[in-house]
Amino acid sequence: MTSTGIRLHAPAPGWSINADVVVVGSGVAGLTAALRCEAAGLKTVVVTKARLDDGSTRWAQGGVAAALGEGDTPEQHLDDTLVAGAGLCDEEAVRILVTEGPDAVRRLIATGAHFDESEEGALELTREGGHHRRRIAHAGGDATGAEISRALVEAARARGVRTIENALVLDLLTDGDGRTAGVSLHVMGEGQHDGVGAVHAPAVVLATGGMGQVFSATTNPSVSTGDGVALALRAGAEVSDLEFVQFHPTVLFLGPDAEGQQPLVSEAVRGEGAHLVDADGVRFMVGQHELAELAPRDIVAKGILRRMLEQDAEHMFLDARHFGADMWEHRFPTILAACRAHGIDPVTDPIPIAPAAHYASGGVRTDSRGRTTVPGLYACGEVACTGVHGANRLASNSLLEGLVYAERIAADITAAHAANGLHARVPEPVEHPEVPAHPLLAPEARFAIQRIMTGGAGVLRSADSLAQAADELQRLHTEARDALDENGKTAEPGVDTWESTNLLCVARVLVAAARLREETRGCHWREDHAERDDTAWRRHIVVRLNPDRTLAVHTTDTPDFPPTQQPQQRHQEQ
Repeated sequence: MTSTGIRLHAPAPGWSINADVVVVGSGVAGLTAALRCEAAGLKTVVVTKARLDDGSTRWAQGGVAAALGEGDTPEQHLDDTLVAGAGLCDEEAVRILVTEGPDAVRRLIATGAHFDESEEGALELTREGGHHRRRIAHAGGDATGAEISRALVEAARARGVRTIENALVLDLLTDGDGRTAGVSLHVMGEGQHDGVGAVHAPAVVLATGGMGQVFSATTNPSVSTGDGVALALRAGAEVSDLEFVQFHPTVLFLGPDAEGQQPLVSEAVRGEGAHLVDADGVRFMVGQHELAELAPRDIVAKGILRRMLEQDAEHMFLDARHFGADMWEHRFPTILAACRAHGIDPVTDPIPIAPAAHYASGGVRTDSRGRTTVPGLYACGEVACTGVHGANRLASNSLLEGLVYAERIAADITAAHAANGLHARVPEPVEHPEVPAHPLLAPEARFAIQRIMTGGAGVLRSADSLAQAADELQRLHTEARDALDENGKTAEPGVDTWESTNLLCVARVLVAAARLREETRGCHWREDHAERDDTAWRRHIVVRLNPDRTLAVHTTDTPDFPPTQQPQQRHQEQ
């Protein structure tokens, strides 16, 4: 697979540095990959959009799932993950995750992460939705992500990993053979490097996190604008299963007009015994699943939305008043503070909750070593589709996936450097003058995209809602494309316009895949195709961006790549 040559409209790089590896992103996946590469003697540069600890990892409340408890086994963890993935997990990818996961967590602890322990010194483990055992290791009660981020950031600084903060990655650079040659980026603010520049490297690791900002209400931070997926598409990489966006069932409801990042109420609250109730105090999840409130997230989110529709209600409630003040203050201090900041005291009041966009189960398509379909380009963490999550992520598998697959990527890059002597190779990027720059959208288009996606491609989807969303997104794309193609005009290059353009790119792919998948599976809910269809749809939807900026969409029933057989269907989206 070679680069399409498509790039964002941006000034030419005014400065450059060389490295063996450039890691884009500083969450659990990015910093783990960077630390392992640096430890192997590779010159590693970490590029991050804000500060080192500003990504989604810091916001993770629940914990890390791994078979660390007495009586638990990787096989049991595998079974729970496959059930949650609704028939689309790559079993080998999951087996890698659950088998290598426990030792990866132990290495994280050795790096300096402090998890909550019992008085006897054993890890305290809790349960979350979809898990049949207590296997969730947590830190600071409900501040696991913050502790992991702290430990990894401190380790990176202590070991001298070079970092470029406040830098938005723009595009992948490729050499004459279509192989990775680094990235272009824009550094915001004064410093040694400012404005548009480049990091030249024969290996690039995308660990840019998610794309939750494509919806109006999300648990994701403002930096989660799908930059990694959009970059990979422009570079010619394949993206798989982007229709499977997990909506977290229990997000603090702040009102019907609330937009942007919303406070998460961790699944661990339900794991400790909180109940979902309606306005009358009725536990509506009982009888819908054997695990009731601890069913996999897609089932709980659908149960909440179904009850909201039945009662014409804006939200449901999470009732944990029986915890008492001591348990709230010691086990869930972060959530308690967030609720009280919004005028709700969970010690005395049920918490108003509603589903909100949380996690992308699909992403840039990779193999078991994190390699994408573009030579030299890797992906791990939420930006990647390793096959672990299938149609719906099992709670707390995301941090574990970041650890395990980041380590596998570092091992593969290290082996490639040892075998090919890549230390000595400074890649020479090539330009593609025959392909025009990708048109940019005005900053305000971001809010239009969010409204379109929330209305047409949210928790509940249909052929009509998706068709309307596709038409409205296509209008935004066509207007920007025609303005650039006909008279060379585009929105002024800048962080806001680049982010809006990336959001439109991932939104178009998501809607195209959701329209094609005419069934309900995992976190993809089609009200006009209410049943799961294993005969027609136990397969993956793969999307590429053509050089003319149209989408090439096909399906395949194998998670492997290069594909072991020909795709079954092909589609074209303008």
